[in-house]
Parts: sequence; structure tokens; C-alpha cells
Amino acid sequence: MPFSAAPPPPVRIRWRRGRVTATGRRGRDSLELTVSVPDEGDLRSLAYPSLVGIPQIGDEVLLNTTALAQGLGTGGVALVVAVPDRLPPDPTGPGHLVKARYSPLQVTVQGVDEQGTEHHQLMAEADDLGGMPVVVADLHSALPAVLIGMLATDPDLKVAYVMTDGGALPAAFSRTLDTLTSSLAGVVTVGQAFGGDLEAVTVHTGLLAARHVLDADLAIVTQGPGNLGTGTPWGFSGVAAGEACNAVSVLGGRAIGALRISDADPRPRHRGVSHHSLTAFGRVALGGVTLVAPRGLTSELGGQVDEDLAGQPTRNPVVWVDTDGLDVALGLSPVPLRTMGRGYPEERAYFLAAAAAGRYAALQVPVPEDVVAAEGDQAPPEG
Repeated sequence: MPFSAAPPPPVRIRWRRGRVTATGRRGRDSLELTVSVPDEGDLRSLAYPSLVGIPQIGDEVLLNTTALAQGLGTGGVALVVAVPDRLPPDPTGPGHLVKARYSPLQVTVQGVDEQGTEHHQLMAEADDLGGMPVVVADLHSALPAVLIGMLATDPDLKVAYVMTDGGALPAAFSRTLDTLTSSLAGVVTVGQAFGGDLEAVTVHTGLLAARHVLDADLAIVTQGPGNLGTGTPWGFSGVAAGEACNAVSVLGGRAIGALRISDADPRPRHRGVSHHSLTAFGRVALGGVTLVAPRGLTSELGGQVDEDLAGQPTRNPVVWVDTDGLDVALGLSPVPLRTMGRGYPEERAYFLAAAAAGRYAALQVPVPEDVVAAEGDQAPPEG
């Protein structure tokens, strides 16, 4: 049947009007609310104060309930679009990068590399990551486990997080980031994502900002909370993980893949090594990615991990990393470890694989030349 050239169906938003009856947890730039909506009762809602101001009990608010009605696991909340009777003041200050462009809620932010800013000249000259290891993962839920693996290996490392726009666009939606802020050198939001400590136009400039502005030893790249998938080979937002690896390679970094491994996911395409990892790293990433698997996991998953990784192209070396101490470190995570509705240790393979990638990356951090020189000046031991 030939493709129809008829006008596309409209994009719809499910609007509601309600009144704030309670306020809850406050994040870096988020505020949880209870909003009473006629004929629907109390709805769990979320406001971003930098966008809509700070709703108070008794305020009437406009809500977008589209994701809530769909029952989405990650985005299943009503979002405050406006407090119409008490609009926030006009924004002031520099910045001309527009994100969420041409949507009703587009925002203006200051880019780390835009003209006239303190970092513009540095970013204009930056062109290389200098061998910085970068762990790329498919899902946002891997972030804390990768970071745990890095800091359990060397607690003095400076780690930056580069958040892409495949999932949630506001960094403020992530409860994980609220808690991990003190353990990170900074958050860089790239593409249409916004709300990081630094804003960048592309993954490339985000990585360069992580290295040269935040002075990070390591970086982690994932999409924001949430994941869009259609059950088709190419229709999932995690494809962008492969493109992120390409950016790392082009800029002279070391791309390291955190494999999505599971023995708990009921979907066959995600058992063992997920097809998301095999596609993003094996087919999209053209410059080569070091794939990290936790040593000992093979026997637990009946050899399926070995079989899945055997089909990877030769440009993607596979390394098996010892995980001594990582289970304990994961058990002490400062944030709940959950992916696809399952926690740790139910999804132990997934989180252990992410932590192993973090450990491997930490071991690849280049030693500064001054340290090498100092060690070379030491006299050899007597005898």
C-alpha cells in the first residue's frame, strides 16, 4: 500500500486544571506536589521552579497529564505547565542558547561555549580529550553504578556526567542527580537536555567541557531518566549511545561501553547482553568501543554473555574485569538502584556490569606527566 501524503495526525497534550493541596520533596530544581483535579482526585505532580515559579498550597495550576495517563514507569507524573495567577518574574542574565526549541516550554540557557562567556575562548581552542576514558551507557539507571565502580577504585578521581536528550530533558527530573551532585565534578546537559551545571550544544562540546572546563579525569554519558523503545531493532533512544562513542573517538578519548546485561528481564531481546548494547556498540559505534563484562558472570548466566559478545566486530575488544568489593559498594549506594522497575540485587548482573565498566575506566586514567617524572626521579631500591 503506497504511503499516504495526508496531513499528519495532531500531536496531543492531555490538559488538566487543579489546585495544589500539598507540597513534598524539593530537589535541585524540582518540587513534588499533590494537585486535586475535579473528577480525578489527587494527582502526583511535579513542578520545575526555574520554569514556572514555586507553586504554593492553594494555587491553581495547569497540568500536562499525558504521561501520567499512559502509566509510564519513569515519567508517570503530572507536570505543572503554569501557575496562571502568579507568574514568575522575567528571567535576567546572560544566555542565548534555546533548548526544547520551538515547543511551548522552550527555555533559554547560557551555553558553556557561547560568545562572550568566560569559557568561550577555552572552548574555541579545545579539540581533544587527551585520552580521557568515557563510559557510555544506554540507560540513566546505570549512572550511579558506573560512578560507584569508579570511586570504589579511586575515590580521588574527578568524574563528570554528560546527559544526552534521549530521555527526560530537564536534569532536574533525576532524583539520582540530586543525591550524586556532591560526588560529581559537574553535570553537562547537551542537545535539547537542560538544567546541568554547564549547558552545551552537542555531545562533542559537552565532552570537551567536561575535560577542559570541569577538569574531569573521567566522564559518564547516558540519556536522562526514561527510555523510548518500540520493540524494533532500531527504534530505541539508546541508539544514541553508539553516536556518543563516535564523539569520544573523534575527540581522542577512550570509549568504554557499559553493557546492559540481565538475567531478570522477561523480554528475550534483553536477556544476556541486551540487543540495545549489541546494536549501539556493535553497529552504530564505528570507532571502536572497549566492552566490559564482570568476571564470573558467565557461569551465572550459563555462557550466554560469551555467546552474545562473540558476534561483536573486531574493533570492539572485550575485557573481563574482577569485581572484588563491587557488590559491597553497590549495596551501600547512596541512591536506590533500580532499572525497569527492578532493584538490586534482583538485577545484580546489570548493576555489576555498570560498576565493572566504571572500575575499568578508572584504571585507564592517564597518569599526569609530572607524576611520571617525579616517580622516574626516585632512586632504585638498594640491593
